[in-house]
Amino acid sequence: MLRNFDLNLLKVFDAVMNERNLTRAAQQLSLTQPAVSNAVRRLREALGDELLVRQGRALVPTGRALALWPAVRSVLDTLQDSLAPSVFDPSLAHSTFVLTLADSTAAELMPPLVEAIAAQAPGVSLRVVPLTTRDPRKMLQDGQADLAIGHFPALVADLGDRSAADGSVPFMHQRLFEGDYVCVMRHGHPLARQELTLEHYCAARHMLVSFSGRAYGFVDEALASLQKSRRVVLTVNQFFTAGRVAVQSDLLAVLPRRFVGVTGFADQLLIRELPFRVPPIQVDAVWHPRHQGSGAHAWLRDLIAALADKAFLA
Repeated sequence: MLRNFDLNLLKVFDAVMNERNLTRAAQQLSLTQPAVSNAVRRLREALGDELLVRQGRALVPTGRALALWPAVRSVLDTLQDSLAPSVFDPSLAHSTFVLTLADSTAAELMPPLVEAIAAQAPGVSLRVVPLTTRDPRKMLQDGQADLAIGHFPALVADLGDRSAADGSVPFMHQRLFEGDYVCVMRHGHPLARQELTLEHYCAARHMLVSFSGRAYGFVDEALASLQKSRRVVLTVNQFFTAGRVAVQSDLLAVLPRRFVGVTGFADQLLIRELPFRVPPIQVDAVWHPRHQGSGAHAWLRDLIAALADKAFLA
């Protein structure tokens, strides 16, 4: 089959799977939309599968396409790394990087990152996709993101255990910064004029930031260790949303301390120290080993690490 197979079709397939839209894929590839449509048709004929089925304005991948895409992305990444110059020149690059991270991290990291890329690599683009899990390994394996940035304590611990056990490194990671959490409430909250004791905290109504929607988090684990619990009446998937709800309700929220200062409404919130210990925020960058030899990926990682040092460790 490979003797007559046009390998350029794999690049088109990757772009269409990434965008799920022929017009945007064509723009990414600097091709016309009819050229991309023709390439998809040829790929369907070659593989004997529809690959992408139109539903309204969206293209929905078939099971065969979803199974094929990680392998295609891995092959393309390997070829790119092998054929690219040994020294990456950001000023000449026209790469697109896909990042996944929480809104609290993005709020501080993205503005200086965009500014730095505009100055150093004006041809480089970023796409940020939602972080919906504390374990982004599948996203990285499947090529849904090039780099995950977040608080992944179980993942990092697992990687450390595996490395100690047999020296394997199924995923790479780098510590970017550490921080801590605080409790926030509106100025008119019933607890605003009182000391926030453990009893007062547990008796209040709470909201929880949960990427997965699960109404139980690290705060609940910390309380359980003290034989205490709280009532979570709302879960949201963004720290920013939690802050806005706290401003306009009597719900308590737990947010990263540094994030509160960049929300734009910090003056509408009271910050209180939590009346119990919780683990610190340890934010790591995690990536698939296939990117380890990429000069472009290394440049991005180094840039993000330098910005994190400046923003979070100053």
